[in-house]
Amino acid sequence: MQLVFATRPSALARWQTNWVIGRLKAAWPDLVCEQKIITTQGDRILDRALPEIGGKGLFTQELEAELLSGKVDAAVHSLKDLPIENPEGILLGAVPAREDVHDGMVSALGYTLETLPEGAVVGTSSLRRAAQVLARRADVEIKPLRGNVDTRVRKAMQEQYDAIVLAGAGLRRLGLDSHVTQWLTLDVMLPAPGQGALAVQCRATDVEVLRILSAIEDAPTRLATGAERAFLGGLGGGCSLPVAAYASLKDNHIEMSALAAAVDGKEVIRVHGVGDDPQELGVNLANTALAQGAGEFLHV
Repeated sequence: MQLVFATRPSALARWQTNWVIGRLKAAWPDLVCEQKIITTQGDRILDRALPEIGGKGLFTQELEAELLSGKVDAAVHSLKDLPIENPEGILLGAVPAREDVHDGMVSALGYTLETLPEGAVVGTSSLRRAAQVLARRADVEIKPLRGNVDTRVRKAMQEQYDAIVLAGAGLRRLGLDSHVTQWLTLDVMLPAPGQGALAVQCRATDVEVLRILSAIEDAPTRLATGAERAFLGGLGGGCSLPVAAYASLKDNHIEMSALAAAVDGKEVIRVHGVGDDPQELGVNLANTALAQGAGEFLHV
């Protein structure tokens, strides 16, 4: 059997695709895999903040088009980049075991969130990260930060920013986690829905590919991220919204903490719940957040 994987050109995207291929070949020694590198809109437009160019599908649409055309058999993504709904004809064929969900702060001068000087410049293009940083430190200035993970770390080490905040999973996967000056705890910085998890898409009708991908499926990760994504969907579904969620399995139940915030961090609505069905739990917590006024600053 031979599979062709679509992947983006960044070092992290290539690492993630190679990781998936390595796990699949360990399970299916006769499997032959190739990669097709595809540049997405999110890769091409680097001079504008992500919310300005639209969050949905910026890093996924071109890969999905190749998949639907039959030119590739599967596409590997960071799950947090995927829109809530798959295009017709495409499924999430596998959600492998998750990496670290924490965000890390990188500062050439060794700053932490607490020790940043007043008026310090913090780099991030994530409304979620910006809102949670400002909720703790209203005195700092948020400036957009674009580029691949290695590019963003380089900008921080060149002191273009006093500090930057980015996903720990990407830093660990690329061996850049030694640059982290502070791992932000979940009570300070909840992750994006699906953060740290990978997603492998395939065609819904491709039974053989689904069978092969089942070897790397991790049920707890799919259940937890399913609840997180259901919460995001219940609040409008845009991956650029200042929305965060983290779920885990405890005693065969799904436990989730989530939040919705105003972009300036002045309002933060936190919700928590336990359930058995990921979709139901996510939607119920979204409705709870909306009942507490989240819609007013999320424009739902």
